[in-house]
Amino acid sequence: MERVGFLLKVRPERLEEYKERHREVWPDMLQALRETGWHNYSIFLSEDGLLFGYVETPDFEQALAGMAEREVNTRWQEEMAPFFENLGGGHADEGLIRLEEAFHLD
Repeated sequence: MERVGFLLKVRPERLEEYKERHREVWPDMLQALRETGWHNYSIFLSEDGLLFGYVETPDFEQALAGMAEREVNTRWQEEMAPFFENLGGGHADEGLIRLEEAFHLD
């Protein structure tokens, strides 16, 4: 199982709305994540909008590719794109910065 950490930046003026949207993630989006191998998925936010995501998956590249094929993900990403800084017009799942795991305590 791969453990993946990643960073994104939420626009500070959109932070509260971003959190609200994630309190009510669409059921079909949650199902798509499960079906494409996203497990133990968490998002953490700092006050300035720095986002740290964590997910466990058998294969992260395959999990991303699986979501890219889902219509619900396309709709979700298009709605969420305006919340992020520095994506150059792309989707968050295409512009995330993957972090190297430097330590793990099992």
